[in-house]
Amino acid sequence: MHELSLSINTVDTVVEQAQKQGFKRVTSVTLAIGTLSCIEHQALATGFEFASRGTIAENAQLKIESVAARVWCLDCQQHVEIPERGVSCPRCHGYQLKVETGEELMIKHIEVE
Repeated sequence: MHELSLSINTVDTVVEQAQKQGFKRVTSVTLAIGTLSCIEHQALATGFEFASRGTIAENAQLKIESVAARVWCLDCQQHVEIPERGVSCPRCHGYQLKVETGEELMIKHIEVE
């Protein structure tokens, strides 16, 4: 379950940045997760809750925003969105797709006190 290690790394980063800036408590964390990232949102949320215990991020609300998979189709030279890996371009049905967004896991926003 790679979500647990992702959760631990996320909490470590959030806590480190909040403490560097002198904050005493993290109240909310917003993550942007790409639809192609293969990250299970519920498993990540459970891991985040576990990893934040005993830290200044304990009881912080975790918000997850999905980032659509946007690709450049080399066949029809168009930007298109795809629902998952392994599908063809919805316009020309070509398979030469270069992923631009949809694979990321990014800390987008941290709320602190």
